[in-house]
Amino acid sequence: MSSRTMLHVAVWILGTLLALGVVAFFLYFQNMQSTDGVSVNMAQKDDVEEMTEFPLPTPQELSRFGTGSVRVEPNYYTDTVKALKASSASFIEANLTTMKINAYQEGVLSFTVDIKTKGRPGSWWQTPAGVYHAQTKKQKHFSSFGHVYTDWNLPFQGNFFIHGWPYDEDGTPVPQGFSGGCIRLTDEDAQRLYEFAEVGTPIIVYEDYFASDNFSYEAVAPVDITAASYLAMDIRSNDVILEQHASSTFAIASITKIMTALIATEYINLDKNLTVSARAATATTSKPRFTEGESVLAFHVLYPLLNESSNQSATVLAESVGTERYVRLMNDKATAIGMAQTTFADPSGVLATNTATAEDLARLAQYLYYNRPFVLNLLAGRLDPGFYDAPQFNDLSNFNIFSDDEAFVGGKVGHTKAADETMLAVFHIDIRGTSRPIAIVVLGSTNIKDDVNKIRDYIAERYR
Repeated sequence: MSSRTMLHVAVWILGTLLALGVVAFFLYFQNMQSTDGVSVNMAQKDDVEEMTEFPLPTPQELSRFGTGSVRVEPNYYTDTVKALKASSASFIEANLTTMKINAYQEGVLSFTVDIKTKGRPGSWWQTPAGVYHAQTKKQKHFSSFGHVYTDWNLPFQGNFFIHGWPYDEDGTPVPQGFSGGCIRLTDEDAQRLYEFAEVGTPIIVYEDYFASDNFSYEAVAPVDITAASYLAMDIRSNDVILEQHASSTFAIASITKIMTALIATEYINLDKNLTVSARAATATTSKPRFTEGESVLAFHVLYPLLNESSNQSATVLAESVGTERYVRLMNDKATAIGMAQTTFADPSGVLATNTATAEDLARLAQYLYYNRPFVLNLLAGRLDPGFYDAPQFNDLSNFNIFSDDEAFVGGKVGHTKAADETMLAVFHIDIRGTSRPIAIVVLGSTNIKDDVNKIRDYIAERYR
């Protein structure tokens, strides 16, 4: 076996272990639940042995990748489903492309129901993909967002639920249409799923577009730049085009704020006014905007957070939920989308212990591109607020250095002493006459703009 093939197999095995790690977590969570609150360990040795039985990729599959370094777990969601089935777990699979929910009892399909409505793709209310679990169960719930009631509720991520058909206070059902991001079922199907699920039941939510479109690249040599780690990946094909030390962990600085924004959109009512504390008002930041006691709309806080890398904004958002809980939610979200080597320590990215690999950040870029494009648009300075008002700031700057570049889909820069200069970015690059979305991650750079441009130019020239 060649060294390149061995590397592919090793990385594939690492990806499989990631999916199995998620399964192990859910099994532990479920096994620690009991009807009387007593901890029960139900794990069996045979289950662990069965979980490792996966076919190795073929040489033909391995040859698709350009550098001999594939992105770990390119089919994270479907592979997690396979691993849960192999471990005889009970779980819920919500495929937002086929609009079907499959309920598995001990690894065997028990029943399937139709998804009637999901969040509008590309909007603030797009249903978030991820590996989640039933956080609780609520037979009846009043939504402060939609001002409607729903029955048979299974919250799985912040403000996002699986539930029955919404209705007004007088019992009138709401009309058909996109939801506010929740997964909507008929009342009959919602009740069936509600009775099937327990608190802690894994819920896998995804769309088929996370799978590769099979666009391929040839092997290329590394590029000479200042960065300690870098990676360029085709978001649609999952191919790594260029990489160096992409599986090693580095400080990421203010790239952290992308996850801060994701948690805000999933756990905070963006129509809510937040009060600026003394701590937030005095947070060290490049362009101070807020004063103590000021009331500001949560949605407006996102603009300086992502355009000006505002530490004040990060503090305001985190304190509205509780900073310790907010950071925990950031780490939970990273796990939910497969960022297994990522750790968040604060919402601003100031601490050196905010770390990730370039591989994990490429996964985050792919997630943003498919499931949270409005965040990329905001980062690029091209966001149409849509339902929300335009930002209250008329002198907003954009520190993301490529914001005036038409090929820039979106991205975030960072800079601390521990991290040096960092960037996560997505560009449209012409590859053999086809525009492709390419994620570029650069960590530990001393000249971030030059390094990113060298990678862009190298790819464009090599594959023109």
